[in-house]
Amino acid sequence: MNPSTLIGIVASILLLAVVLAFSTEDPQLFIDLPGLGIVLLGTAAATFIAYPLREVMRIFGLMRSVVHNEKLHVDRDLEDLVAIAKIWMQSDIRSVEQALEKVSNPFLRSGVQLVIDNVPEQDIIDLLQWRTARMKAKEHAEAQLFRVMAGFAPAFGMVGTLVGLVNLLFLLGGGDITAIGRQMALALMTTFYGVLLANLVFKPIAVKLERRTEQRLVLMNTIMQGISMMSQKRSPTLMRETLKAFVADVRDEIKDSDSAPRTAEQTS
Repeated sequence: MNPSTLIGIVASILLLAVVLAFSTEDPQLFIDLPGLGIVLLGTAAATFIAYPLREVMRIFGLMRSVVHNEKLHVDRDLEDLVAIAKIWMQSDIRSVEQALEKVSNPFLRSGVQLVIDNVPEQDIIDLLQWRTARMKAKEHAEAQLFRVMAGFAPAFGMVGTLVGLVNLLFLLGGGDITAIGRQMALALMTTFYGVLLANLVFKPIAVKLERRTEQRLVLMNTIMQGISMMSQKRSPTLMRETLKAFVADVRDEIKDSDSAPRTAEQTS
């Protein structure tokens, strides 16, 4: 499981437990199945109306991808590319093809195959940029799906609240304060459920999917730069350093720059 997702789930459970334990005399007051049903079913219905069926059915798969610890093997992909570039410099196409069979990244494999086929560099870059843009648009739409659901959930929470208020108005004539208070509490619970689902489930999933897309784009753009250098038969050593610079963490760059002046001062 993804460590950050696990921490978030545990923290959410602890938050709800603390709220129920210390802010209410009866925790069962926060359990309102009809109100929860209004929020869940209303959000689901609106989502099915807004999106095609095949896109809505991807929700569960996307939620699983957020829970699982999906790793991008950046170092391995870059080393594969540099190793293939070394063989390519020797004009040994057969060895390049054999090395390419061991590459697991399809984006990298497609780019190298185009270089082997002597496709012009600009055509290769255009094709890879198109694939990158398509991936970005697809995953942006997936994240947007959860953002739309995050907008629907509080709205249907308000619908449940209005339904509860209508029932409350019918009870006002009877003068039963206990029944009126109970209906008021149940009316507010649907808003609570809607806000909770929007900000603790749907929006965090959308943000995590967007962050995953950003990481994939960095890797794909880095590979694209390496493919371009391979097509030009640039030095594999230069390629390795260039690709490392593409994925270098900013803090490492700052750390290195700060250490240089101190070294100079010590030597003087």
